[in-house]
Amino acid sequence: MDTASHTPIEQHIIDVVRKMRQERKFSQKELAYRLDVSIGFIGDVENPNYRAKYNLNHINELAKIFGCSPKDFLPEKPF
Repeated sequence: MDTASHTPIEQHIIDVVRKMRQERKFSQKELAYRLDVSIGFIGDVENPNYRAKYNLNHINELAKIFGCSPKDFLPEKPF
């Protein structure tokens, strides 16, 4: 596996977060501010050429930001 690529579950979570972000019309910068991470972090996560990804603490905070459950970011069945 390429060191810069995400695993299928990591990519699923990234895709769900991106969709929620876009539905709420949050820029990457605005989500970074709300998540209390650096401005470039969200862009790095959403770019498959970078290894940045969300951790469990991010997922918990994202659930608060989006008003949902942390499990909403996970697939229905394992990959």
